[in-house]
Amino acid sequence: MGQSLAFGPFALQFMIFVLCVLNIRIHASDLPLTLDYYASTCPAVFDIVRKETECAVLADPRNAALILRLHFHDCFVQGCDASVLLDDTITLKGEKETAPNRNSLKGYDLIDSIKNMVESECPGIVSCADILTIAARDATTLAGGPYWDVPVGRKDSVTAGCHTIGVARCTNYRDRIYGNFRVTSGLNPLSESYVAKLKSNCPNSGGDNNITSLDYVTPNLFDNSYYQILLQGEGLLNSDQQMYSSVFGVQTKELVKKYAADPLVFFQQFADSMVKMGNILNAESFVTGEVRKNCRFVNT
Repeated sequence: MGQSLAFGPFALQFMIFVLCVLNIRIHASDLPLTLDYYASTCPAVFDIVRKETECAVLADPRNAALILRLHFHDCFVQGCDASVLLDDTITLKGEKETAPNRNSLKGYDLIDSIKNMVESECPGIVSCADILTIAARDATTLAGGPYWDVPVGRKDSVTAGCHTIGVARCTNYRDRIYGNFRVTSGLNPLSESYVAKLKSNCPNSGGDNNITSLDYVTPNLFDNSYYQILLQGEGLLNSDQQMYSSVFGVQTKELVKKYAADPLVFFQQFADSMVKMGNILNAESFVTGEVRKNCRFVNT
């Protein structure tokens, strides 16, 4: 088994997130974000980010998922403020080396490259938070996903928060293929051929950090195949499969069925959710935040 990073987990995480995000009433007048925020100060920013993101994805299609994952982790806890990009220093403990992120979050160098190109054109103007948000949109479209307009004007946080979203490392799905959970939980059992492939990449002991794709059908393409996998009972993670198979997941089960049947509905829902997630702001960053010169460190 390879180490492809699928878009599947993001689809499921966003599906859960949608239930909360779409109920948040966000009025444009309440947000300091606009589509033309850089129109006079850095009009080329969207083109630069698009070009650099395209180069990264063409070099390795898995980079699209890495960028989207970074954006999701950044926004999920304290808002989209580029806190996830900060390195540890003597005075600041970042999020990169925390247990959940150490072996799961990658792609920081991709954002560094984009930031360097933006800085060469518009020094000190565009925040890392905006760059990451724009790049996430471009990565999604380059992988075959939907397009959405990205409001900009975020500031970079000078502090880090705690991000704990899991990924499909071997240690996260070992019980699914070796334990009794898949037999006693009421979930559809995995096919023996699928289990054999998973075991080849995830031994009963050791190999905790081995990564496998959650979407074994189209691991590098943004589509709705992961939902179809759940309908077959072959979700890699127990937590994901329960979104469809659990008797308590009435609401999420209907979403899985809807998205599996109609990719356009899923695309529209995903795009709407991405915009709303991008609008979740760290209010403190607009008071104490800054535009970092280097996304890894606060300005001195």
